[in-house]
Amino acid sequence: MAGFASTAAGERLCAALPLPATWAESRELLAATTELQGLDGVLEGGLSFRGVADIAATVMRCAKGGTAGGEALLAVASTLAAARRLRRQIDDESQRPVCSALVADLRTLPDLEQRLHFTLEEGGRVADRASAELEGLRRQLQGVRVERRERLQELIRRWGNLLQDTVVAERNGRPVLAVKVGAASQVGGIVHDSSASGSTVFVEPQAVIPLGNRIRELEGRERELEEKILAELSALVGEQAPALEHLQAVLARLDAGVARARYGAWLGAVRPVLMADPAAPFELRDLRHPLLLWQERREGGRPVVPVTLRVSPELRVVAITGPNTGGKTVTLKSLGLAALMARAGLFLPCSGTPRLPWCGQVLADIGDEQSLQQNLSTFSGHIRRIARILEALGLEPGIRRPAPASAGQHGASLVLLDEVGAGTDPTEGAALAAALLRQLADRARLTVATTHFGELKALKYADPRFENASVAFDVETLSPTYHLQWGIPGRSNALAIAARLGLDLRVVAAAAEQLAAAGEGEGGGVNRVIEGLEQQRRQQQEAAEAAAVVLARTELLHEELLARWEQQKEQSAELQEQRRQQLERSIREGQGEVRRLIRRLRRGAADADRGDGRSAGEVARLAGQRLKRLEAEHRPQPQRREHAGWRPVVGDRVRLLALGKAAEVLAISADGLELTLRCGVLRSTVALAAIEGLNGEKPAPPAPPPVTVRSRRAPGSRGPQVRTEANTVDVRGLRVHEAEAAVEEHLRGANGPVWVIHGIGTGKLKRGLREWLAGVPYVERVSDAEQGDGGMGCSVIWVR
Repeated sequence: MAGFASTAAGERLCAALPLPATWAESRELLAATTELQGLDGVLEGGLSFRGVADIAATVMRCAKGGTAGGEALLAVASTLAAARRLRRQIDDESQRPVCSALVADLRTLPDLEQRLHFTLEEGGRVADRASAELEGLRRQLQGVRVERRERLQELIRRWGNLLQDTVVAERNGRPVLAVKVGAASQVGGIVHDSSASGSTVFVEPQAVIPLGNRIRELEGRERELEEKILAELSALVGEQAPALEHLQAVLARLDAGVARARYGAWLGAVRPVLMADPAAPFELRDLRHPLLLWQERREGGRPVVPVTLRVSPELRVVAITGPNTGGKTVTLKSLGLAALMARAGLFLPCSGTPRLPWCGQVLADIGDEQSLQQNLSTFSGHIRRIARILEALGLEPGIRRPAPASAGQHGASLVLLDEVGAGTDPTEGAALAAALLRQLADRARLTVATTHFGELKALKYADPRFENASVAFDVETLSPTYHLQWGIPGRSNALAIAARLGLDLRVVAAAAEQLAAAGEGEGGGVNRVIEGLEQQRRQQQEAAEAAAVVLARTELLHEELLARWEQQKEQSAELQEQRRQQLERSIREGQGEVRRLIRRLRRGAADADRGDGRSAGEVARLAGQRLKRLEAEHRPQPQRREHAGWRPVVGDRVRLLALGKAAEVLAISADGLELTLRCGVLRSTVALAAIEGLNGEKPAPPAPPPVTVRSRRAPGSRGPQVRTEANTVDVRGLRVHEAEAAVEEHLRGANGPVWVIHGIGTGKLKRGLREWLAGVPYVERVSDAEQGDGGMGCSVIWVR
């Protein structure tokens, strides 16, 4: 995070990263991060800290009566100007209340800034305008320098044949001429140096020595005046030391806030909801370790596999099991970092909206604390650290205070234990770990422990405050997948990991035989019970996922039908409005004809000829005919007409009366009284009376079938190519070999396509069936079903 800071003070504050002592302070930091991230995004080039310098040492020096240099004092002035600009950009109580309150009492000291800028030039040099005496002295000094330069040029012209070069050099701060060694006596003056060859000596002519001395004297007086002015300016800065120290602190906090915002944006992180209730749940979806993200993006590392943690208020202990190198410790560290990052005002690399309680204590026993110098073994190192954790939670050895887990004035306590109970006898270690976890369940808000002990996996079945989790292991590739499975204990898979890492396979095989022989004991029985329970849980989870897929499809279909119905209703209303407007125009035209006719009759010109050769009577007759035509054109037509003898066939487009939608006929029952229709993505079977033709035709009922003896279908005939109950087999929940047997039984009697519902899940069942079907000779092809029939969760098998 410190790499995103813009100032040295902000970088130091980020590196120290002080943790707030209260929930309110953490909430304020999160609000400040949100406000600064929004402001940094809308400003062109972002929120700039250009001009802000680290003035802490300068202010301290001036406060103690010292004199600061011109560049340091100029840095104070530029910092004041930058602070004023930042306050103007940030101050907006309606949009940024937290940051506005931070800069509200910021004093930018415009008088001091103006005095410093007036007195000092760029680079820290004291300006001539700083003092009239200084200005006069510098003019005098400049005049003497010009006089000496002209005198030297005159001497160069006079002694041109005695000089090696016509350029005025400088030695020891004095101007010298390069004189030939043999002519040095002819040029009076002081010899300051000679060339390496000895043929040239550098002489300061006697004529310019008094001018040089005069220049030295004036330069000394100039330095005295400059020091006097710098001392005055330093005294002014020292008088404002408290205001400047506060300003430096505010700028550092703002820079740290912008660094938090930019780091969160770089991570793609989101703001967490930090709750004051210690018993609040943990909800972290797709949490990724920030350092692994940094490694992935900056160093081209492997993609980070996220973990999802959902801990209800009732849970107190989560035991994570699974293979070594599977990501258990990374999960512990990710959770601990998430709690501390949220407390420090940082956004979390999660999806959705992460929620977690404010954790006043994050107590961890991660890693090996073995020490030869302190005479600590691996086990004793863990015990020493766990003892300190119990002491921090308020537990003394031998004393138990049954305070509720939600009590406490300092937020929730999060305990992280890596390989709890390891490093000693497995039986004693498991008993010690179980007792420790029960004790922590009474005192800490949440304890997350990684373990390989099978006994700890069974705690959840005796205590509802316990839960299991595991890191997944791919049995096909014999490698961990780093996915966290919630509610499912895992196996260590030590033998598979050892074989993958290159251990002698004979050793692995011998260990497997010994493990199989010992599997009949008590520990093996517990593992088998857990395995059976978790298998039932996985089947229920798969069934719930399948039901969720069906529900989602149903909701999508409902939304689509509703949208189409609204669209059709809008189109119908628009069409009716167009017809109404057309009728009104026609009526107005007819009324106009009638009014004109009445006016002519009133003028007594009923029998006179019109200019176009028609009489008024003829005009009246034509107007009456026009009105009759309008009446005929707009007379309501019957909405439906009977069409005797009309029967739909497969492929026809008909109207489904229940929905008022057009549908396609996919199949017709043998008796002709039921039809299978497809309306959009909806496939349904309806009665013949529930449809009509697009032009309103009513279907005629089929004639009674003659009583005949039906012959068996020819072997080469094809069955229906629509999904029915007879040509569908559901293999969800079966193993691959069980599913193969069920599908083969349907294929033997099939005379058309067969639909196999296998679900989506991990895809293992689908891949196994596809690989087996590829070798069946009487299978022509296999493809995914249409979206309405299950999509990727269902396969259609076409037989030859």
